[in-house]
Amino acid sequence: MKIEYDNLANQYERNRRINEAVLKELLATSRIDGSSRVLDVGCGTGNYILAIAERVGCQCWGIEPSDNMLAAARRRGPGQVTLLKGSAEEMMFPDSFFDFIFSVDVIHHVADRKAHFVRAHAQLVNGGLLCIVTDSAEIIRTREPLSRYFPETVEAEFRRYPPVQQLKEELRQSGFTRVTETTTELPYLVTDLQAYAERAFSSLHLISDDAFDRGLARMKEALASGPVQGISRYMHVWAGK
Repeated sequence: MKIEYDNLANQYERNRRINEAVLKELLATSRIDGSSRVLDVGCGTGNYILAIAERVGCQCWGIEPSDNMLAAARRRGPGQVTLLKGSAEEMMFPDSFFDFIFSVDVIHHVADRKAHFVRAHAQLVNGGLLCIVTDSAEIIRTREPLSRYFPETVEAEFRRYPPVQQLKEELRQSGFTRVTETTTELPYLVTDLQAYAERAFSSLHLISDDAFDRGLARMKEALASGPVQGISRYMHVWAGK
């Protein structure tokens, strides 16, 4: 099933926020500063690249193939970041230009990862870093509350997320070195259904309407007794040039 992200821009803008644990890891491990050049690949509505521009004060770029997502990012941070329409496979920047390139929950959308990794390697300075923030199979299986209330999303996600070990090998084959991984997690509480009811998580568009309705009903019943515990886990795959 193809998801039209132009149609989800409003839902993402209303409901999706930065994960502070992810942002902290990106900033700490990349060691970027005010003199750095940073690229967010598949920046969506701009959550992470706008936060980095604000907190670090470095030069920032974001590329995004969806016109509506890009428009939302531009509304939120006019002039703070250079925001361009583009894809991971066709990053049109000079070689040895960026100190840090990253993506958050994007790599499973990239049709030609080899092309992306080769371009990213070329466009990083010597000593620069790439970070792919993604989900491992275990993270997908244990998502809270998504996998608990919408278990049909698990198999759907397995079909589109590349295995972490495969990503690491592809990065090495593209010339990267020092390929490592870290994990982050952030507990939180779900207090209302809005983000789920609006299907502001793309995996909810990969299951049937019946499965979605059942999961939403279960969440509504659980919320009647109080907040639902959530925990946001991510795998960070790091690679150096």
